Amino acid sequence: MTITAAQQSPPQALLIYLPGAENGELEQLLDTLGFTCAASVHLTSVPAGAQYGVGTGKAAELAAMAQHAGADCIVCDFPITPTQQRNWERLADIPVFDRHEVILRIFAARAQTKEARLQTELAQLAYALPRLAHLYGDMARLRGGSYGAKGSGETQLELDRRTIRTRIARLRGGIAQIEKERATQRKKRTRTELASCALVGYTNAGKSSLLNALTGASLLVEDKLFATLDPATRRMAAGRSGSVLITDTVGFIHNLPHTLVDAFKSTLEEACRAELLLIVIDTSDARAEAQYRTVVSVLDEIGACAHKRLLVYNKADASGAHCIPIKQTGGFPAVRVSAKTGAGIERLRQRICALLYGPVREIRVPAQAYGLVAQIRPQSVIYREEWKNGGVYIRLRARAQALALIKSYLIH
Repeated sequence: MTITAAQQSPPQALLIYLPGAENGELEQLLDTLGFTCAASVHLTSVPAGAQYGVGTGKAAELAAMAQHAGADCIVCDFPITPTQQRNWERLADIPVFDRHEVILRIFAARAQTKEARLQTELAQLAYALPRLAHLYGDMARLRGGSYGAKGSGETQLELDRRTIRTRIARLRGGIAQIEKERATQRKKRTRTELASCALVGYTNAGKSSLLNALTGASLLVEDKLFATLDPATRRMAAGRSGSVLITDTVGFIHNLPHTLVDAFKSTLEEACRAELLLIVIDTSDARAEAQYRTVVSVLDEIGACAHKRLLVYNKADASGAHCIPIKQTGGFPAVRVSAKTGAGIERLRQRICALLYGPVREIRVPAQAYGLVAQIRPQSVIYREEWKNGGVYIRLRARAQALALIKSYLIH
C-alpha cells in the first residue's frame, strides 16, 4: 500500500491474530511503518482453510469487519501464501498482507548503507517472486515472432520472473563483494590483536544506546523497532591502554522472515565471529523472557556459537523492570544496567574485560626487561604501573598470549 501526500491521516489496518497471540508487537511494527490499528481480532481456532487460511465464512466475516471499521488494509500476524493473499484481496477489495511483508517494508524504509539496501532488496525479491502471479492474474500472452506465427511468446509474468532472477543474481554478487571487503577489514582488526564482542538482542532492546554508553559513540537511537539495520563497530577503552571492539548488530524479532535471515547472514557473521556475545534484554518489557528465547533461537540458527555470553539487563531504571530467572538463561553471568542513566555501565565494562582478558593480576618486571611491557600492551588491560625497587609493578588483565610472556614475573 502506498501512502500519498493527499492522505490526511495514516492508513488504518485490521489486525488478525492467531489464538493466544499477544497484542502489541504487530501494532508496534505497523506504527513504525506509519499505520494505525482500526480494529483487531483474535481467531478462536488455528487457521485451516486452504482458500483463505481460515474458513470461508470466517473470511467473509473478517472482510465485512474491515469494511465496517473503515480499514484501508488487512494485516495477518501469521504467514499467508500467495494464493491466499490473492483470494483475500478479491474478497475484501483492499490490500492484504502478512507480518513478514510488514517487516520487509520496515527494512526497506530504514536501509541506509549500500549493503543494507542490497540485502533488503534481495529479501524483498525472494519474497515477491512466488507472488508475481497475484499481481497479474490471467493476463494474455504476448505474441512472439511475426504476426500469425504458431505458438505464443512469454507472458509478462514470465518476463518479470526472469528479470527478478537476474536481479537476484546481481544482488548476490554485490553482497559477495561487500563480504570480501568486510573480510579484509576483519583481517586488519585481527592483526591489531584486539578483543571483540557483539551486541545482540531483540529489536528495541537498547543495543545502540548501550554501544553509545560504552564507547562514547553517537549512533542513531530511536524508540522504534529496527531503528538501525547496519552493523557498527566501535572501540571501548579499557584501563590505561587496553581496548575492546564492540559491534552492534541488527535486532531480532519473533518470526523473523527467513528471507531476511538469509539476506542478513553476512551482517550477523559479526555475532558468529565475536569472542563474547552481549545479549541485551529489555527488562521493562513483560515479554522479555519470550524475547530472550527468540534471540537464542536465532543465534543457534545462524551458528553463533561463541564460547562466552554475558546477559545485559538493560533499562533497569524503568519502573517494573525485572530479570529473567537464571534457570531460564542457561546460567550465564548477568549485569543490570541503564544505558539511559549510565547506571551499571562501569560494572559492565569490568565484566567484559574480565571475560575477555581474565582476572586482575600483578607482575613485577625488572628494568632490564621493560621492553616486554610494550609487547604485552596490545593484549592487556593495564590499570597501574609503578616503578620501585629496580622494576615496574603492573596491575593488569592479560590474554593468553600476553600471559605466557609474563608468566615468570607474576607476583603470587
